[in-house]
Amino acid sequence: SSCSVCVLGNGPSGICLSYLLSGYTPYLAPGATHPNPLLLRKLEERPDVSLLEQDLEYLSEGLEGRSSNPVAVLFDTLLLPDGDFGRDYASSLQWRRERERSVPHLVLGKGPPGGAWHAMEGSMLTVSLANWMELPGLKLKDWVRDKRRNLRIDRATPAEIASYYQHFVSETGLQSNFVSHTVVTSVRRALRSEGGCGSVDQEHGERPGTAWEVRGYQRSSGGLELPFAVSAENVVLATGTHDEPARLGVEGEDLPFICHSFWEFEAAIARGQVDQHSDPVLIVGAGLTAADGVLTAHHLNTPVYHAFRRAVTDPALIFNQLPKVLYPEYHKVHQMMQQQQQEVGGGFMGSYPGYVSYPKHRVVAFKPDHKCVLEGAGGRLVLKISIALVLIGAHPNLSFLQDSGRYLGIDPQQPISCRGNPVDVHPFTYESLQEPGLFAMGPLVGDNFVRFLKGGALSIASALSKRRSKEGVLSENSSGEAGSCSSLDT
Repeated sequence: SSCSVCVLGNGPSGICLSYLLSGYTPYLAPGATHPNPLLLRKLEERPDVSLLEQDLEYLSEGLEGRSSNPVAVLFDTLLLPDGDFGRDYASSLQWRRERERSVPHLVLGKGPPGGAWHAMEGSMLTVSLANWMELPGLKLKDWVRDKRRNLRIDRATPAEIASYYQHFVSETGLQSNFVSHTVVTSVRRALRSEGGCGSVDQEHGERPGTAWEVRGYQRSSGGLELPFAVSAENVVLATGTHDEPARLGVEGEDLPFICHSFWEFEAAIARGQVDQHSDPVLIVGAGLTAADGVLTAHHLNTPVYHAFRRAVTDPALIFNQLPKVLYPEYHKVHQMMQQQQQEVGGGFMGSYPGYVSYPKHRVVAFKPDHKCVLEGAGGRLVLKISIALVLIGAHPNLSFLQDSGRYLGIDPQQPISCRGNPVDVHPFTYESLQEPGLFAMGPLVGDNFVRFLKGGALSIASALSKRRSKEGVLSENSSGEAGSCSSLDT
């Protein structure tokens, strides 16, 4: 099949982009207010022009927020004014369905719409406030309230979020654009044949065209792998970064008692491998997933050793960026990490029995006899453990791109990673600076919170909309149907 845009990844990034490409268009709401009077004044200059047609650089100027991508901050403040303070101001935007704006597109994903949210632990609360996780046009709070009788707190579980994202796709009529259970194996420039842009021809002597060829397979309900090929003018990488857990790269890391994901830890608990009588669990890492590991072990009364490379006061530590009042349980872990520092040397268990932290330590090796060697400023020490939980982040799997997409990164010598080496994109279009027609969004460009990845969707939809207007094709697709492509040619 062929289409204008092929989106790889059906998590919140892909869903939000599909919403905008299906003709849902944001305008300044009549009579809108906003806590930032300068931004409101700029929007009131052209109230009848959709946000997609406006100058995003001009609107983003001078705004500050917790994303380094200016449009992410702009869109976030319009959808959730003063969202950082947990306030529930009305959005300054009004959405209109303008079907003539629809851009034919396909969204490919390994599982159902919602992406990695379906693979996360079902019962834990999300780190973000529920309304930070919502997508435009469907209030998450109302949806959760309908499902849950008592909404005691403003945070939801990953299972609820995954279910909300699936519901969002059907509620907004986007299903025809989504193809689930697909695995993409290659993304290459299509070769231009006599058939024009988008045709794929393997004869030699053909020069690359402007279109892309996306190949892979779709898993059928019977377990068959059916190959497909899609030709697209534009490809959007929206794959997130949950594919491959990061590794320490130390001796013994492949021993059977080392886990690299939270669900492996849950499985060990379910098997009875870990309980209050077992040797301590070693948790390596100082992010929120590591904190979830600490809390889970603590609730089981299992002793915990907690090792991490940073100092507890390091401003880059996520706990130093979260408002305490909204995240009491993570604040508790942060307190545990702080109060154990002085007592580690003498082995005293301190205010939190069964927990010892090792700040500014790194793992040197794991030994087959369930021992782990740590190294810190005071030298090396050996700990006897039941299992180790290595939770130090994850890398995206971009194996379908040439050289796993390294050439797209800010440092082309290093693998792509959301923190250290994101895909290098234009700040107002999210188009790759290396590959015209290839876009990236979400964690691949450093937007790890759902509330900020929506800015990528706005930038990409805006760039494509302005391009189409320039080419004078807005749009042949006025049959009243959303811009869906034909389903996969398998």
